[in-house]
Amino acid sequence: MDLILWRHAEAEELAPGIDDPHRGLTPRGLKQARRAAEWLNRFLPAGTRVLSSPALRCQQTAAALERRVKLVEALSPEGSVEGLLAAARWPEAREPVLVVGHQPTLGLVAAYLMTGARLGADAGTLRPWAVKKGSVWWLRHRPREERGEVVLVAVRTAEMM
Repeated sequence: MDLILWRHAEAEELAPGIDDPHRGLTPRGLKQARRAAEWLNRFLPAGTRVLSSPALRCQQTAAALERRVKLVEALSPEGSVEGLLAAARWPEAREPVLVVGHQPTLGLVAAYLMTGARLGADAGTLRPWAVKKGSVWWLRHRPREERGEVVLVAVRTAEMM
């Protein structure tokens, strides 16, 4: 299974009168999202499920793909590693899953999957990896022995696309 983590592009700063979930992308963020979407659309299979946080900045980032997007409350800014993995059906899903979300959850998911930490026992010591705004982390689960392994297929920052 492929799990693609895409952090929303650059968003407006929090300002009086604007709730966090209603912050949109800046003009630079809109460009970042378009460039990332162009790159992703070159490599994503047609059957990829696209899941997004309901926050406006994530919806706008995902919209750049011009694919069907499902909004998932578990991917909101207060989301958890467990919620994201359950929504993606990791690692059992047959199709690739692209998740548009937030820090620190995306960084925690990357750290958890790549280090093999156990959520229950290691959750207190697990620290989020830095996933920059507009960046894409492409992870792949491969069946190996009893547990399987996770490989990093690609990391692209907004500046690289």
